[in-house]
Amino acid sequence: MASSPAPGSATPRGRFITFEGGEGAGKSTQIRLLADRLAAARVRTIVTREPGGSPGAEVMRHLVLSGVGKVLGAEAEALLFAAARDDHVHLLIGPSLSRGLWVLCDRFSDSTRVYQGVLGRVDTALIDAFDRVTIDALRPDLTLVLDVPAETGLARAARRRGGAAADRFEAEGHDFHRRLRDAYRQVVSANPDRCVLIDADADEQTVAARIWQVVQERFAELAPRREAAQL
Repeated sequence: MASSPAPGSATPRGRFITFEGGEGAGKSTQIRLLADRLAAARVRTIVTREPGGSPGAEVMRHLVLSGVGKVLGAEAEALLFAAARDDHVHLLIGPSLSRGLWVLCDRFSDSTRVYQGVLGRVDTALIDAFDRVTIDALRPDLTLVLDVPAETGLARAARRRGGAAADRFEAEGHDFHRRLRDAYRQVVSANPDRCVLIDADADEQTVAARIWQVVQERFAELAPRREAAQL
């Protein structure tokens, strides 16, 4: 099973942390900053993203962000994400966790439940079926949901891309992104043991400090390394 090391292995399973949130919430920046903190604590870490992270999944990423999924409909788009996730989990995430690495992932299955499930109105039973095939028992140890007002996130996304065209999701209107924020908050409420809502409407170092505090509190193995890991 992708979520466990091979029988008899002496290597403890790594930790799996996912970052979620709307466009422009700062996920990529905060993953990089957390990876730096963990490296200072001598934790072996790999950073990845969805859709993407493996060769087949990167192909799917191009298709989805180009807008092909929207043309085909929400169910087909969910299927594209599922195909990308299957490749990603079996080629990168599962093997990395089995080797004891900590995996930091920019989006995971919660994104499908929010974007295609809640906003695209894809039947939950279908998304559950995709999860059984693609991730089986693999679940994040911690999901950090970065929360910003829709207007703030869209403004950040626009600055980030400069003169480039908006991708499939950034191009959606403000109402879409407000509903997206509400949907993510519902995910946090429904999964309090796994998910933590992070107020990301602040400068990046303040947000990074909030995240580091949560990670230290969640994972006891970091406790002896806290002083050395301060940046």
